[in-house]
Amino acid sequence: MKRIDSAESMQRFAREARAAGRRIGLVPTMGALHEGHVTLVRRAAEESDAVVVSIFVNPLQFGPGEDFERYPRDLDGDARRLASLPVAALFCPEHTDLYPRGFETAVVQDDLSTRLCGAFRPGHFRGVLTVVTKLFGIVQPNVAFFGQKDAQQVLMIHRMARDLDLGVVVRAVETVREPDGLAMSSRNRYLSPDDRRRALALSRALRAVEAAFDGGEHRGDVLRSTLRGEVEGEPGVRLQYAEVASLQDLRDVEQVAAGSRALAAIAAHVGTTRLIDNVVLGGRGRPNAGLF
Repeated sequence: MKRIDSAESMQRFAREARAAGRRIGLVPTMGALHEGHVTLVRRAAEESDAVVVSIFVNPLQFGPGEDFERYPRDLDGDARRLASLPVAALFCPEHTDLYPRGFETAVVQDDLSTRLCGAFRPGHFRGVLTVVTKLFGIVQPNVAFFGQKDAQQVLMIHRMARDLDLGVVVRAVETVREPDGLAMSSRNRYLSPDDRRRALALSRALRAVEAAFDGGEHRGDVLRSTLRGEVEGEPGVRLQYAEVASLQDLRDVEQVAAGSRALAAIAAHVGTTRLIDNVVLGGRGRPNAGLF
């Protein structure tokens, strides 16, 4: 695995890989790697000849009072973890390399960015789309891999790649969970033992709404009530949203039509830690029936 610290060197690596006919797969991360990231790398290796993992804690996607300063960072530990995986290059740029003095261009999506997490984190997706566009330009991937836990983010990146003709195939990879159902996340490191137990309310709520949907309940308001009911009574958990939304525009659905799919998504603060999770209703047991 080659470690690359500058955009110029990464672009040179990408040009040489493409000239040699190698297909580049990108796994963008903010580090603090866990088994979910490992799954993304292994999936990327199945579809590409040269896997590039980027690690960059992107300041543009953190709002005032959020956890940018304390976000877990362990670059050397992450590099050791990646060394045993099929990774051709680790790209870990400095802030000034991605955002040099005078940088003032941003990528904005007008509609999807206002839904779900966007309603509570203004500017967050502006930062996400801007850094991903930068990474796509520098790494020049043929295909990029993202975890479905960040479903809204993945849908927006997929739309962006299509709308701007970026020539990158965006893959959404199924959420990796702990044995007890908690979705893997770098922010799980913040949870105290008690908060870790309380956090299971999120995955429990999603299992309940899946069971209701599979049992024939397709009314949006009832499904949303099922999501909320599993979380609102849990001490130490403060629900931010619990929605059943269209996969096309992330707007609330009144009824999930027969044979169609919808996103059941939830966000909550567990203690001081904000967690998100989701499932695709109507996708279970159907091949390739994920986000898109």
